[in-house]
Amino acid sequence: MKANPSFVEGPIARTLLMFALPILATNILQSLNASVNVMWIGRFLGEAAFAATANANLILFFLLGVVFGIGMATTIMVGQALGARDIAEARRVVGTGLGFFVLLSVLVATAGYITTPTVLAAMGTPADAQPYAIAYLRIIFLALPSAYLSTLLAMVMRGAGDSRTPLLFMVVAVVLDIALNPVFIFGIGPIPRMGIAGSAVATLIAQVISVVALIAWLYRRKYFLCIQRHELNLLIPDRAVLRTLIFKGMPMGAQLIVISSSAIIMMSLVNHHGSQTTAAYGAAVQLWNYIQMPAIAVGTAVSAMVAQNVGARRWDRIPGIGRAGVLASLGFTGALVIIVCLFNRGALSIFLGSDSTAIGIAQHLNLIVVWSYLMFGVTFVLFGVVRATGAVMFPLCVLALTMWFIRYPFAYLLGPSWGADAIWWAFPASSAISVLITVVYYRMGTWKNASVLPAVA
Repeated sequence: MKANPSFVEGPIARTLLMFALPILATNILQSLNASVNVMWIGRFLGEAAFAATANANLILFFLLGVVFGIGMATTIMVGQALGARDIAEARRVVGTGLGFFVLLSVLVATAGYITTPTVLAAMGTPADAQPYAIAYLRIIFLALPSAYLSTLLAMVMRGAGDSRTPLLFMVVAVVLDIALNPVFIFGIGPIPRMGIAGSAVATLIAQVISVVALIAWLYRRKYFLCIQRHELNLLIPDRAVLRTLIFKGMPMGAQLIVISSSAIIMMSLVNHHGSQTTAAYGAAVQLWNYIQMPAIAVGTAVSAMVAQNVGARRWDRIPGIGRAGVLASLGFTGALVIIVCLFNRGALSIFLGSDSTAIGIAQHLNLIVVWSYLMFGVTFVLFGVVRATGAVMFPLCVLALTMWFIRYPFAYLLGPSWGADAIWWAFPASSAISVLITVVYYRMGTWKNASVLPAVA
């Protein structure tokens, strides 16, 4: 098995589309899996257990920032090395990434397991939910090393141009997780009833089986980036590579922190308008999570393609990749936006119930906000282009500017006169400014001077 040569030689639009679709399917599967797990807990174990998962997931989302950032840096570094046909450098990056991720995941899992009660108490987790949250989160921390490893391997394969294999093994993990949840929650045969801890045990087993099967498959197929016995020294992190992974990865991971903190701030404004508005906003957010998935998948695919072309010094192909990515994002996102608008009430009733009094509020705010995801898609795709060259600070700065210093002040200052509408209009306002800044920066072309690998700078 070799790197995907079509990234630097083949048709751009078709290659990008075929590469992005499995990434999109993987993201959808992850979201559906989480939704099904929460459904089992919420419907059959009660509100305290449901609240426990909500608090636990906030911690996990924060930890995801580290994985996303360093994983994306690995994708870009592997892509640039393979584009330059430097297999040895790509293997050095993979070895450093694996060695670092294994050490990091063990440290995080151990620290998380020990400090779980303290962290949950500091978050103000309701007293009746704390026992559930502790039982659930501690087992999830045990699953963290396999989850981290699975994420890194998926990122490496995407950097090499393969997005289908990670999808196949994500299917394995999701099917196992969904099937095992009721088994361990309620107990069947010799398996005791474990309650909320059973849901975490199902996730642990599914993650371990999936990642072990993936590693076995890679070695059986003699994947060209696999570390062999005589190369175990590659697992000792190379200082130069590790420094690049951290310094290029942390700004990308910090983007998730900006997004999550902005969401918390906006939620605090929504809560001031009463439970009906909060319920309406919560239902709309569930739909928005799916609307933004195509842009995220296309942006991820664009980063991998651009990285290989940077390594191959095929700068002539990069504008075409950017255009194809923007058009694909607009097409997919636009289709979802139109569907949501046409079936606004029906889509929202899945989460609120058709007779809910909050559904009218949700319909109203949906019509204002969903169109902003078209602009979000363009921004995210262009972010994917520039960060693949090593320009990772620009996306972080734009997100911080628009989400902290435009979105929130807009909603807060106009709130007294506009009411809740100030919150809803803050989304398209900040998205418009974000896409404008990003397009200007992209057209300037200064991002082309950034670099990740010294060999291809």
